[in-house]
Amino acid sequence: MALNILVVDDSSVMRKMIIRTIKMCGLEIADIFEAENGKDGLEQLDQNWIDLLFIDVNMPVMDGLQMLEAVRSKPDTRDLPVLIVSTESNEKRIKIINERQAGFVHKPFTPETLRAKIIETTGMVVGENIEP
Repeated sequence: MALNILVVDDSSVMRKMIIRTIKMCGLEIADIFEAENGKDGLEQLDQNWIDLLFIDVNMPVMDGLQMLEAVRSKPDTRDLPVLIVSTESNEKRIKIINERQAGFVHKPFTPETLRAKIIETTGMVVGENIEP
Protein backbone atom coordinates (compact mmCIF):
# COMPACT_ATOMS: atom_id res chain seq x y z
CA MET A 1 0.00 0.00 0.00
CA ALA A 2 1.51 3.30 -1.10
CA LEU A 3 1.17 6.07 1.47
CA ASN A 4 -0.13 9.59 1.01
CA ILE A 5 1.83 11.71 3.47
CA LEU A 6 1.32 15.25 4.76
CA VAL A 7 4.35 17.08 6.16
CA VAL A 8 3.50 20.11 8.32
CA ASP A 9 6.44 22.33 9.30
CA ASP A 10 6.89 26.11 9.20
CA SER A 11 10.40 25.75 7.75
CA SER A 12 10.39 25.02 4.01
CA VAL A 13 13.98 23.74 4.34
CA MET A 14 12.94 21.29 7.06
CA ARG A 15 9.93 20.13 5.02
CA LYS A 16 12.25 19.40 2.09
CA MET A 17 14.67 17.52 4.38
CA ILE A 18 11.85 15.43 5.87
CA ILE A 19 10.47 14.66 2.40
CA ARG A 20 13.91 13.71 1.09
CA THR A 21 14.47 11.42 4.09
CA ILE A 22 11.03 9.83 3.59
CA LYS A 23 11.92 9.10 -0.04
CA MET A 24 15.20 7.50 1.08
CA CYS A 25 13.38 5.06 3.39
CA GLY A 26 12.57 2.59 0.60
CA LEU A 27 8.84 2.61 1.36
CA GLU A 28 5.98 2.85 -1.14
CA ILE A 29 4.97 6.51 -1.27
CA ALA A 30 2.10 7.76 -3.45
CA ASP A 31 1.94 11.53 -2.83
CA ILE A 32 3.54 13.89 -0.35
CA PHE A 33 1.70 17.07 0.54
CA GLU A 34 3.08 20.06 2.46
CA ALA A 35 1.72 22.70 4.84
CA GLU A 36 3.52 25.48 6.73
CA ASN A 37 1.39 25.50 9.89
CA GLY A 38 -1.34 23.56 11.63
CA LYS A 39 -4.17 25.61 10.12
CA ASP A 40 -2.91 24.97 6.59
CA GLY A 41 -2.34 21.34 7.53
CA LEU A 42 -5.97 20.91 8.57
CA GLU A 43 -7.05 22.41 5.23
CA GLN A 44 -4.81 19.88 3.42
CA LEU A 45 -6.42 17.07 5.44
CA ASP A 46 -9.86 18.27 4.29
CA GLN A 47 -8.75 18.34 0.63
CA ASN A 48 -6.64 15.16 0.36
CA TRP A 49 -6.67 11.54 1.45
CA ILE A 50 -3.77 11.27 3.94
CA ASP A 51 -2.41 8.00 5.37
CA LEU A 52 0.35 9.47 7.56
CA LEU A 53 0.82 12.90 9.07
CA PHE A 54 4.14 14.46 10.12
CA ILE A 55 3.72 17.51 12.39
CA ASP A 56 6.40 19.87 13.73
CA VAL A 57 5.74 21.11 17.26
CA ASN A 58 6.80 24.77 17.10
CA MET A 59 4.91 26.64 14.37
CA PRO A 60 3.10 29.98 14.08
CA VAL A 61 -0.68 30.34 13.61
CA MET A 62 -1.43 26.84 14.99
CA ASP A 63 1.32 24.78 16.62
CA GLY A 64 1.76 21.04 16.31
CA LEU A 65 0.07 20.09 19.57
CA GLN A 66 -2.95 22.25 18.71
CA MET A 67 -3.12 20.60 15.30
CA LEU A 68 -2.84 17.14 16.85
CA GLU A 69 -5.71 18.01 19.20
CA ALA A 70 -7.83 19.14 16.23
CA VAL A 71 -6.98 15.99 14.25
CA ARG A 72 -7.93 13.74 17.17
CA SER A 73 -11.22 15.61 17.74
CA LYS A 74 -12.57 14.93 14.21
CA PRO A 75 -14.22 11.55 13.58
CA ASP A 76 -12.71 11.20 10.09
CA THR A 77 -9.10 11.80 11.28
CA ARG A 78 -9.32 10.52 14.86
CA ASP A 79 -7.35 7.34 14.03
CA LEU A 80 -4.95 8.86 11.49
CA PRO A 81 -1.33 7.78 12.12
CA VAL A 82 0.66 10.82 13.29
CA LEU A 83 4.37 11.37 13.87
CA ILE A 84 5.38 14.50 15.77
CA VAL A 85 8.84 15.76 14.79
CA SER A 86 10.83 18.12 16.99
CA THR A 87 14.33 19.09 18.04
CA GLU A 88 13.04 19.22 21.63
CA SER A 89 12.51 16.01 23.59
CA ASN A 90 10.79 17.46 26.64
CA GLU A 91 9.38 14.58 28.75
CA LYS A 92 6.13 16.40 29.51
CA ARG A 93 5.55 17.13 25.83
CA ILE A 94 6.34 13.53 24.82
CA LYS A 95 3.85 12.30 27.44
CA ILE A 96 1.15 14.53 25.93
CA ILE A 97 2.02 13.26 22.44
CA ASN A 98 1.81 9.63 23.57
CA GLU A 99 -1.52 10.26 25.33
CA ARG A 100 -2.90 11.48 22.00
CA GLN A 101 -1.73 8.26 20.29
CA ALA A 102 0.97 9.89 18.19
CA GLY A 103 4.55 8.83 17.67
CA PHE A 104 7.56 11.06 18.28
CA VAL A 105 10.70 11.47 16.16
CA HIS A 106 13.60 13.59 17.40
CA LYS A 107 15.21 15.80 14.73
CA PRO A 108 17.65 15.17 13.17
CA PHE A 109 16.94 11.56 12.19
CA THR A 110 18.33 8.99 9.77
CA PRO A 111 16.37 7.21 7.02
CA GLU A 112 16.63 4.01 9.09
CA THR A 113 15.15 5.68 12.18
CA LEU A 114 12.40 7.32 10.17
CA ARG A 115 11.60 4.07 8.34
CA ALA A 116 11.24 2.23 11.66
CA LYS A 117 8.96 4.95 13.06
CA ILE A 118 6.79 4.98 9.92
CA ILE A 119 6.41 1.19 10.02
CA GLU A 120 5.66 1.25 13.75
CA THR A 121 3.12 4.07 13.43
CA THR A 122 1.30 2.81 10.32
CA GLY A 123 1.64 -0.94 10.89
CA MET A 124 3.08 -1.37 7.38
CA VAL A 125 4.57 -4.71 6.39
CA VAL A 126 7.52 -4.02 4.08
CA GLY A 127 10.75 -5.38 2.62
CA GLU A 128 14.23 -4.42 3.73
CA ASN A 129 15.62 -2.24 0.91
CA ILE A 130 16.63 1.29 1.85
CA GLU A 131 17.75 3.54 -1.00
CA PRO A 132 21.19 5.19 -0.78
